[in-house]
Amino acid sequence: MNREFLNYTFLGNTVSNYLIFTGILLLGYIFKTVLSKLLSRFMFRLVGKLSKNGEEDEKALKRLLVQPLEVLLFLIMLFFAFQVLKYPLDPSEVRETDPMLKVVVRRLYQIFVIVATNWVLLRFIDFIGLLFSRRAEKTKSKLDDQLVPFFKDFIKVLVSIFAFLVMLGSVFAVDVTGLVAGLGVGGLALAFAAKESLENLLASFTIFLDKPFAVGDLVEAGGITGSIEKIGFRSTRIRTLEKTFVTVPNKSMIDKPLNNLTLRTFRRVSIDINLTYNTTSAQIKAIVAELQDFIDQHPRTNQDGRIKFHQLGAHSKDVMVLYFVDTTDFNEFIDIREEITYKIVEIVERNGGEFAFPTSTVYLQQSEPDASIIQTQDQK
Repeated sequence: MNREFLNYTFLGNTVSNYLIFTGILLLGYIFKTVLSKLLSRFMFRLVGKLSKNGEEDEKALKRLLVQPLEVLLFLIMLFFAFQVLKYPLDPSEVRETDPMLKVVVRRLYQIFVIVATNWVLLRFIDFIGLLFSRRAEKTKSKLDDQLVPFFKDFIKVLVSIFAFLVMLGSVFAVDVTGLVAGLGVGGLALAFAAKESLENLLASFTIFLDKPFAVGDLVEAGGITGSIEKIGFRSTRIRTLEKTFVTVPNKSMIDKPLNNLTLRTFRRVSIDINLTYNTTSAQIKAIVAELQDFIDQHPRTNQDGRIKFHQLGAHSKDVMVLYFVDTTDFNEFIDIREEITYKIVEIVERNGGEFAFPTSTVYLQQSEPDASIIQTQDQK
């Protein structure tokens, strides 16, 4: 009875064929995660020599590859499952006279396989980029820090373009060779259409060759001030001082004046000391001389510091304080500036000076009463 049931034919296939079909799909669904982890481990061994962290890098690769590999493996299992079934016509062949549904289903399956394969390759490229980025972090040069993400994105674009061409050739039967050759004729029109993208791409090569800035530098460009986080082949990403994330086209980074604040040898400080008008000239001379000596002797300033009594303000006598701090680190700079500012206050107070603040003096003059009015009052 069981054999008769298994041999029962429905739509050209026996019950046993349908059971094998279902079994393959179930096995593929159940074991796709296990198989994807095994494949990711195998792929890790292929590039294991580049890894410096061992298990940590292997776990990172699994996180990247497990999901796309699961999709790809299930599609492969789906192919083998359908191979068990019998059809009036070979499903692997598509003819002009075939039903539209068959053509659509087959082409959709091919598209999914190509997309899943491309997904796996892109994730694997991300992992290779991660390994090289960790190596670049351990070197003193910043050039490799910006080259790694650039070439990683560039290779991903090439792989995606290749996958798209494969899809055109295998799924839609497009003559890819003729298409590529035709691009030579339409290359000029394409270049005009992609003018901005090509300009940004060429600008990225200019940045790498001329090196006006590198990843991690603090720059000021086009009214934006922040640190460079990434240099891509189309744009540069800047983390501003307000912690916002700004994307600037590479063309704008080289066409406009750019101030690389990281390359400064010193940081400039310029302030005015506002002293009250009660401060005597002898006190001002003593304050200026002592401040000049302190700035000149400080171990973190250069000899270009200038302390001058330079103007009589609206409400104060102003002493200019100008000096340069020998550091490019912002946190160290504000610590040194605070130390010098405390010393300025101490010197002013020690010499009897007082700090002024905006004030105004109003003089009221009472006018004498009119004599004629006084006489009239007396007569009354």
